[in-house]
Amino acid sequence: AVPLVRGEPYYQSYLIVNKKNAIKSLEGLRGKTFAFTDPDSNTGTLVPNYWVAMKGETPESFFKETTYTYSHDNSIIAVAKSLVDGAAVDSHIWEYYHRINPEYTANTQIIKKSVPFGSPPFVSSKSLPQVLKDKIQDILMTMHLDPKGKHIQSSLFIDKFVLPQESWYQH
Repeated sequence: AVPLVRGEPYYQSYLIVNKKNAIKSLEGLRGKTFAFTDPDSNTGTLVPNYWVAMKGETPESFFKETTYTYSHDNSIIAVAKSLVDGAAVDSHIWEYYHRINPEYTANTQIIKKSVPFGSPPFVSSKSLPQVLKDKIQDILMTMHLDPKGKHIQSSLFIDKFVLPQESWYQH
């Protein structure tokens, strides 16, 4: 099951800087400090590494210093508080915080967006019994039809869950 957020099964990497900064592009972050989220994060690490590689550089040669915050919200806070000059974060996380608690996102600006990627699906262990997998999938797929389920989804800005399509993950 994949969440539909704002009607789309996609998310993006947002390159963010502090609003008070004069930085308006990735090139403006050359020689500056940068926060990655987690080493395995697509939007918080792989995408900014790709952007830098497209300039023929590595993070070590492009940025003055890099760090890992280990969460997208920590990266947003680090940029908002000017602890780092820039970061790349998951668009769903940035948009969520911008709506529920804009205290930090209001101090950031998005200067670059990646191409859309298929939102990460819920997955299960191969060892989980099929009957349980089916039950969990049914709960997720019908959650929007139940008032309590709809309330939970709405609080997370999820419209509903849908079955993934392979085309969403091909680039």
